[in-house]
Amino acid sequence: MAEPSRAPELQTSVAGAHFLIVEARFYDSIGEMLLEGATAAFAAAQARWTVARAPGALEIPAAAAILLDGAEQAGAPYDGVVALGCVIRGETYHFEIVAGESARALMDLSVARKVPLGNGVLTTENEAQAVERADRARLDKGGDAARAALAMYRLKQGAR
Repeated sequence: MAEPSRAPELQTSVAGAHFLIVEARFYDSIGEMLLEGATAAFAAAQARWTVARAPGALEIPAAAAILLDGAEQAGAPYDGVVALGCVIRGETYHFEIVAGESARALMDLSVARKVPLGNGVLTTENEAQAVERADRARLDKGGDAARAALAMYRLKQGAR
């Protein structure tokens, strides 16, 4: 099996950029690891961030849209969004609905609004897989989501 590689972190500062992190804290310890990774990546890039909570992964896209609108109306728009959460497969079809629909809605939000987005919503078979992916010392998917949002922000800045 091919091993994934993490793109090297760009050293370009994004000082002044402000990102929205919307997290679903359904699994508290996993959510905390994801948030630690995301905030560490933003701190390394000298970005600012605001954290908001949503009840679950399905609610993250709507929460992001509401908060993006509010920030824009207040004259302080966000420069990007990071979605954090975890969906662990259970015994019913609910997993497929939550995993697929939250990802689809996040992509729709990003494309429609042209907002840089990092999707850090884990979809795993079990808790051990979720911990492996959330832990900063292992796969650091929260950090990866923030780095994806930063990369898309830089891309958007270059397109201007």
